[in-house]
Amino acid sequence: MPRLMRFPTATPREPAIDAWFDQREGELGAAARRWFEVARRCGEDVRELLHDGQPTACVEDAAFAYVAVYTAHAAVGFYLGAGLSDPAGLLEGTGRFMRHVKLRPGDDVDPEALETLLQLAYADMKRHIARSPSSAHP
Repeated sequence: MPRLMRFPTATPREPAIDAWFDQREGELGAAARRWFEVARRCGEDVRELLHDGQPTACVEDAAFAYVAVYTAHAAVGFYLGAGLSDPAGLLEGTGRFMRHVKLRPGDDVDPEALETLLQLAYADMKRHIARSPSSAHP
C-alpha cells in the first residue's frame, strides 16, 4: 500500500487558497480555479491547504489532488494517480505514484474525463484511508 501524504492542518476552507487564485489571473489561473472547485465538491470530508505553494485537496487529512499554475500551462495533479483508471489518456508522468493532467491554452481537455479523474482520485483515497492502520478512530 502506498504511503499517504497526510496533512493534519488541512481545513474545510483555507482562505489563503482563494488569495492564491486571486494572484493568478488569466486563462491558466481560471482553469486551475475551476478544477480545484471540482475537487472541493467531491465530498463533505474534503479539506484543503497550501502545500509546497499549491492548493491541495485532501480526504480528511490525506492529499488526493492539487492544482498548479506555471508559465505555459496549469496542472491538475493526483497524489496516487498512477493507480487511477484513465481511459481518456489524460494522465502524464512516470513517477511511482503521482500523475498530472496539463492544461494548456487552446488545448481542449475533455471536462467529463477530468472530472471523472478527480472523483476517482477522491474515492480511491477514501479506500486507502479505510485500509490505513492510522485511520482507526479511538
